[in-house]
Amino acid sequence: MLGKLFSSKEVKPLPWTQLNTISQLEEIDRMSNEKPILLFKHSTRCSISAMALGRFERSYDENASFDPYFLDLITYRDLSNKVAERYGIRHESPQVILIRNGKATFDASHMGISYSELNIEAEKQ
Repeated sequence: MLGKLFSSKEVKPLPWTQLNTISQLEEIDRMSNEKPILLFKHSTRCSISAMALGRFERSYDENASFDPYFLDLITYRDLSNKVAERYGIRHESPQVILIRNGKATFDASHMGISYSELNIEAEKQ
């Protein structure tokens, strides 16, 4: 009976690329000309961030319309600040930012992070 309350979907590891250097932002901008890039800013000290990350990972489909990058903003706080400055997005945690053609085209934070909404945004021309 209780088994039906919980999702039986297998959680597969995401093909995260770790974002840990400022120089990677140039690569992200270049790559975003071909395919949208998703930046997931995660706080390892925040339970809400852990919930948002888990929800995102359970929803992820390997046919996603974007390439996912992961930023541990506790370890790389300076880089997180640089992301906010570079893309003109106010820092929040957890936060997702969709990059297309070197510009932020969508962002969401906290429980507003929705895999399906991100995928819809990524598929837009």
